[in-house]
Amino acid sequence: MVGPSRPQFVLFGSSITQFSFSNGGWGAILADVYARKADIILRGYLSWNSRRAVQVLDQIFPKDAAAQPSLVVVYFGGNDSMGRHTSGLGPHVPFPEYIENMRKIATHLQSLSDKTRIIFLTCPPVNEATIHQTQSKFLTELVRTNELCKAYAEGCVKLCQEIGVKVVDLFTAIQKRDNWMNVCFTDGVHLSAEGSKVVVEEILKVLKEAEWKPSLFWKSLPTEFAEDSPYDLVAADGTRTVNGSDWIIHRDIMWD
Repeated sequence: MVGPSRPQFVLFGSSITQFSFSNGGWGAILADVYARKADIILRGYLSWNSRRAVQVLDQIFPKDAAAQPSLVVVYFGGNDSMGRHTSGLGPHVPFPEYIENMRKIATHLQSLSDKTRIIFLTCPPVNEATIHQTQSKFLTELVRTNELCKAYAEGCVKLCQEIGVKVVDLFTAIQKRDNWMNVCFTDGVHLSAEGSKVVVEEILKVLKEAEWKPSLFWKSLPTEFAEDSPYDLVAADGTRTVNGSDWIIHRDIMWD
């Protein structure tokens, strides 16, 4: 632990989470938005499904940890929703089990602390044509369809409504983007910088509207070491310094 302590936001999920700090990813954007306000902690695991996640919940989120996260953003479903392989191997998880696994994840996270908040992300859509074009010769055919993604996404939304967990419906949100199939993915599945912007917009919308106390919206959180200092940049009049701890002029998007 590096002090002073800040709220911890944990991103927990499969490759869309693991890659979220690459190529203008949504994790990197959140780390910038929450600079000096909260620590964004990455717990992303390439190719994982909800079954694997449930197996290690106690290791990743131990109940006896000295500090518990203020927010956990959970993404599983894209791999679960892949078509079943004839060998029985692979990431596919039957729909009923997927729903129960996500329920178990929510229950475990809710037990960590009264102040641990949760946001689930649903499966995004995919570009099926691009998936076929970028298929690795080292893997068997990846059966990813928007029909399957939609079913698992709708199931996740329904579960969250039932158990009172905030949810971002990425399957719907991404398709609102113009030319989404071509601009929101790097390979038909994983998110491009443009796709990641959708994720950030939707997460920030939830955080802004949630009636959580304390609020976890970035504008509501205190900035670390925000007090004025004679060592700040000197103003143009040469008589005072200017505190720039909350400047956001470097951002190409003024997130709200």
